[in-house]
Amino acid sequence: MRGEGTRSRGRHDGPRGDGGTGTSGGRAAARAGRGRRERSAPPEDGYRPSGTDRRARRTPKGGKRRILRWVASVLALLILGTGGAGYLYYRHLNGNIKKEDLTLGDKEMADHKANAAGQTPLNILIIGSDARDSKENQKLGGAKETFGGPPLADVQMLLHLSADRSNISVVSMPRDTMLTMPKCTDPDSKKVYAASTTRVQTNESLGRGGPGCTVAAWYELTGITIDHFMMIDFAGVVSMADAVGGVPVCVDANVYSHGADGKGSGLKLKEGTTPVKGEQALQWLRTRYGFEDNTDLGRAKAQHQYLNSMVRELRKGTKLTDPGKLMNLAEAATNALTVDKGLDTVKKLYDLAEELKKAPTNRITMTTMPNVYGTGVLDGRVLPKPGEAEQLFRMVREDIPLDGKASKRKAPVAKDASAPAGEIAITVRNATGTDAQGPAQGRASTVQGLLADAGFTKTGIDSQNIEPAATTGVLYPSAELEGDAQAAAKALGIPVSQVKKSAEVSGIVLAVGADWRADGAYPAKTGEEKTPESAGALNGANEEACMHVNPNYTW
Repeated sequence: MRGEGTRSRGRHDGPRGDGGTGTSGGRAAARAGRGRRERSAPPEDGYRPSGTDRRARRTPKGGKRRILRWVASVLALLILGTGGAGYLYYRHLNGNIKKEDLTLGDKEMADHKANAAGQTPLNILIIGSDARDSKENQKLGGAKETFGGPPLADVQMLLHLSADRSNISVVSMPRDTMLTMPKCTDPDSKKVYAASTTRVQTNESLGRGGPGCTVAAWYELTGITIDHFMMIDFAGVVSMADAVGGVPVCVDANVYSHGADGKGSGLKLKEGTTPVKGEQALQWLRTRYGFEDNTDLGRAKAQHQYLNSMVRELRKGTKLTDPGKLMNLAEAATNALTVDKGLDTVKKLYDLAEELKKAPTNRITMTTMPNVYGTGVLDGRVLPKPGEAEQLFRMVREDIPLDGKASKRKAPVAKDASAPAGEIAITVRNATGTDAQGPAQGRASTVQGLLADAGFTKTGIDSQNIEPAATTGVLYPSAELEGDAQAAAKALGIPVSQVKKSAEVSGIVLAVGADWRADGAYPAKTGEEKTPESAGALNGANEEACMHVNPNYTW
């Protein structure tokens, strides 16, 4: 693994400050001057306040209460925390928000599949940029040899809000992860970055056209549909941390992240719990040398602890009491963020905040992508751990809570009783193909036979449709067929949660997925739904978490 003061794209790190941004996501000025920021564009409603327009100076109706409520909604976006309503300086704040394209890849992302209640999940990629493109970022980031160079996506976290809004899962990807890059096209210069033929370090994606390439790289690796991204740089983290105020963090020994070779974030804390804010918060979020085994994995763990602690602090409401500070926070939040164009107004950010706040703190789960160290030319880098990384990605794709708890909304039982099995028409299709394997031969015919044995004699096979499905499911087009579809699923041992309404079918369709490639009864999935231990799951309500200090960095 690389040392924290590094930014290189090769195997070795040069001396510099601790690499990587802290939390949330953003690149406040990573590409200044390229016509991308749109900060001077008129608001979506065309309103332009003038120096004499009283509406531009008048405090919005609701006064302090509205200020409090608005700022809470902004915070929810950044720290998974709370929410609120209001339009404090609505048009002005809209102008602060920077926006870019969601994805720059050629591969179109699949639509979400709704759950039985018709709800869909939300996936947000949070990116931390290490851009040295401004005096403030250069001062905070150091490494003069990289000033003005392409930014790196040194923090990447996927936030998954469940379809029923009962839980949030976060998956961090270490910046040293090696993967193949998709083809990306810069929306401004139109420069085309060809797909890589060898593995490339994941943080280089940001320099291949912008955050939309980081989104494309995630989709290429995980198959998880990403709805939005949010990005933040060093200066943005400091301004937000200052505005939020002290967040308590814990170390199990005195720590000073500063080595004889100059590597380290500069973080210096006494053993125990200390509130950090501003630059010290950035140091915490960037610390690599001094935590755990001095790798990016320890840094991700520290970031998870900080985010969880911030959520708990903000949900207590103790920091949302000073209107002046809250106005500063609103300014800091909108100035710090770069978002996709689907989140380009205060109203859209507010709506997202309202959704995020529905998940309670004890249903937030922070994880890191299971990984293994590379060898040979990949020595010091990490790769997704075979089996376990895909298991984590699959759970997110299928909206399975990472905390092991069932979703609060159970699959609804059909109101109408099903028809007799012999009267229910069902079409079976072979959807057992995967990216690595073609469809398993004869699966549709075999399952058709199982249905016949259970009394479902009006069945057929759709041999034209072999679109892959990771999980076996029973699809139905309208409410009057829901009971019949559930009856077929129960007869074969398929969970009722996998019976879903779909506008893509005209009758009941049983899609035999990749999870049922072998003969026999439908396989039980009890063991497969567990989050891998290697993901290091941390619950948002855990107040006992404390970072282990590397013995070489104590004082």
